[in-house]
Amino acid sequence: MKKLLELKNVSLTYQTLTDEICAIQGLSFNCNEGDFISIIGPSGCGKTTILSLIAGLITPTSGVITIDGERSNNLSGLGYMLQKDQLFPWRTIEKNVYLPLEIKKINTAENKKYAIDLLEKYGLGDFKKNYPDQLSGGMRQRVALIRTLVAKPKLLLLDEPFSALDYQTRLSVCDDVYNIIKNEQKTTVLVTHDISEAISMSDKIIVLTNRPAMVKSIFKPTLDGDSPLKRRESPEFGVWFEKIWKELH
Repeated sequence: MKKLLELKNVSLTYQTLTDEICAIQGLSFNCNEGDFISIIGPSGCGKTTILSLIAGLITPTSGVITIDGERSNNLSGLGYMLQKDQLFPWRTIEKNVYLPLEIKKINTAENKKYAIDLLEKYGLGDFKKNYPDQLSGGMRQRVALIRTLVAKPKLLLLDEPFSALDYQTRLSVCDDVYNIIKNEQKTTVLVTHDISEAISMSDKIIVLTNRPAMVKSIFKPTLDGDSPLKRRESPEFGVWFEKIWKELH
């Protein structure tokens, strides 16, 4: 299996007005092509900071991060999905998903057709002329994911993308997003504080320590079911939950 993402002994120290803070220390893990991995850890341990390091938005104090064998130093080749959908309310759904194409100056007829094809494929084609406030929260998150996919990134970074949704919607959208990611064969790194979410979606779970964040343990859940909802019904789900909960507490 081809290794797409690798962090080798990555550390990050930053200065405040009064002190020097070590946020991340000696962090090492990798992600193979096609994998879905989750990063979980105590609140404030630096999970989102790790995504920023992978994206090249922050430079590590030491260590190396590579994506497809090259050093990570910009957002090229990456798709980044945030907690809120960040759809522009004055643009139609169609125009929202075109945005990455416009920013990257690849707004060709071919790429625009690919964007519309994705909307059609995942049940949003009839809403392309609508505005974001006319869609449900779950539909908006699907649009946000499709907007992330239109530039054909090698690696998806998801920063708690379901946290703004109510519980029932969250379960449904988890399934939708997982289905889209697997269908499009995208390698994904998810940051979440939700143990159940991590277990139901992931091939591999990275558990972090308190700050400074280090890898405490790595789990590879094996559950029956081809979707997050189905995996939650697996008899082994509770066993995995208890095991990871104990690691975090």
